[in-house]
Amino acid sequence: MNTKNHYRLFKNTIFIMLCFATTISSVAQELDLKSFYKKVDSILIERPDKPAILDSVFHNVKFDTIKLSYLVHKSHQKDYLEGEWFALNSLGNCFRNISDYEQSIGLYKKAFATAKQSGNLEMEVISLNMLGVVYRRMDAIRSALDYHKQALHLAENAPEITLGLKRSIAVSQNSMGNIYLALKQYDLALIQFYKSLAIEEALDNKLGLAINNHNIGYAKEKTGYYEEALEYYNKSLDYNYQIESEIGIVICFNSIGKVYIYQDKFTEANTIIKDALQRAIKENDQFYIAISYVNYGLSELKLNNLEFAKTQLNKGLEIAKEFNLKSSEIEAYKYLSEIYELSGQHDAALDTFRKHVILDESLTNERNIQYVNDLIIKYDTEKKTNQIKELASENEIVKLRLEKNKRTLLLSLLGASLVFITLYVLYRQRQLKNEKKILTLEQDMLRNQMNPHFIFNSLNSIKLYIINNEKENAVYYLNKFSKLIRKILIASTEKEISLQDEIENMSLYMNIENIRFSNEIDYQEKIDESLNTSSIKVPSLILQPFLENAIWHGLSSKTQNKKIELVAKKTHDNHVSITITDNGIGRVASEKIKNEKKIKRQSVGLNITKARLENFSKTFKEDYSIDIIDLYDDNNMACGTQVILNIPIK
Repeated sequence: MNTKNHYRLFKNTIFIMLCFATTISSVAQELDLKSFYKKVDSILIERPDKPAILDSVFHNVKFDTIKLSYLVHKSHQKDYLEGEWFALNSLGNCFRNISDYEQSIGLYKKAFATAKQSGNLEMEVISLNMLGVVYRRMDAIRSALDYHKQALHLAENAPEITLGLKRSIAVSQNSMGNIYLALKQYDLALIQFYKSLAIEEALDNKLGLAINNHNIGYAKEKTGYYEEALEYYNKSLDYNYQIESEIGIVICFNSIGKVYIYQDKFTEANTIIKDALQRAIKENDQFYIAISYVNYGLSELKLNNLEFAKTQLNKGLEIAKEFNLKSSEIEAYKYLSEIYELSGQHDAALDTFRKHVILDESLTNERNIQYVNDLIIKYDTEKKTNQIKELASENEIVKLRLEKNKRTLLLSLLGASLVFITLYVLYRQRQLKNEKKILTLEQDMLRNQMNPHFIFNSLNSIKLYIINNEKENAVYYLNKFSKLIRKILIASTEKEISLQDEIENMSLYMNIENIRFSNEIDYQEKIDESLNTSSIKVPSLILQPFLENAIWHGLSSKTQNKKIELVAKKTHDNHVSITITDNGIGRVASEKIKNEKKIKRQSVGLNITKARLENFSKTFKEDYSIDIIDLYDDNNMACGTQVILNIPIK
């Protein structure tokens, strides 16, 4: 057989094989469609009303937009609202996953209207949560929070909380936690995540466990606990492997890689983020493709592969711009600016950094994080800074006076004995040093009495009540806050105030600080009835540092049963005793947490307080004393801290 015959035979064989394969494929598709149509007909007869049942029946077609559209059409024809809702909701998920948010929102709203028409509460709640999720992806924080709160309210107030509603409550709490993350309220976010995690553990819902463990890890990462963050990320990764969630694996790989970068493990970060990028591309989820490209570019930047890093970042930037993914766009500009700076392209570096700042500020404003900052800065600057300048001027006068006295003493050497002049110089220097010390103490006290961090968090917490439309709470706490600030400013002009005013100030301080803990702290005051608090004088705001330590070092790491008790009594004729007791984790555990935490909170309040008490006690016969006692239960476990402060009154 010649070559031409061989070639002809080969071509015929290939043609027959292709026809056969096409026939098999067509038959398989026809069988698949017949099977799907049969399922639809069966569902239209049985008409189940539980989302879980519909999900189990149509699990394999949840991402097939053609089949889902057919289900919408058939369900609408037969007036089967639950089936129509399921198909609309699933189509919304499809468009959300490819970042077509406008289409997704339209479908979710249709699904919600259908659920409402059918009177199916479970489906209403799911639709509201889905709307919240898509708005959160768009960084429309206010709208997202409204939808999740509405979903949570409906679910928690249902006549009967079904298994499906429990799942929706967990989703709402998790989503609200994510919103608090966006608002940088990490303590509030963790409270929501822990609540959601407890429900998911009870339901043994591995998807929910994967999501919540990841989110807790993110909150830990943002507060500097990198080892704890990795722990939670790896738990989440394990659950995602179990449920075979590729997107979940992508999310975890990106997060673990980011922590590796913070820990200077650049090679490990590069490897795992590269894997995340490949998986994201395979899944065609533009949201996570953009994130992965940006993180991959960052890892290459850290490895000093500048050109390759720039290529990856520009890919991520292009996708972020196309799909309006502002967070990824902001990060991409930031890292590109670093690359241009390292490459000596200073104009390009400045231009990209300017874009980063403008976009970051725009997004921040959209999230409503900074709208109270101007109020804080204006109030704090105009009131406190002026007083600090005043004290600084007085301090400068003391310095000038010291220099003048030195010159005077040198001239006086001509007419006075060496011993007398020496003694006089020592006396005057000591006197001026004490005056300077007093002024410095008052200046430090003014700076530290209520730091901007407390004021910012207080106003931010009040702002959350405004965002949540809780007007009564917002007005109540704003009145309390303004009263406290007014009292602080009055107290800052006086070295001493009555014990009665001091206790009232601390009650206001605790009331405001308690907002950040969802009013979980049980604060009690017990004042001895025989004690005339209006006639007893104490240094102004002297108790605040002890209460602050009780909150942040003792109670902040506890999840429940938080108590602080303030007791004032007269121990004997010369002293008043003030005891502050908390049931926190104790000083040993607190110090351990502080050492593990990279972002540490500096506190000099106790040293300033001791110095002020020492100066205050000089006018009395008796001295002050401070005792800090570690409390233990019957099992020798730390159960709190007690501070006993004895202040002289005669």
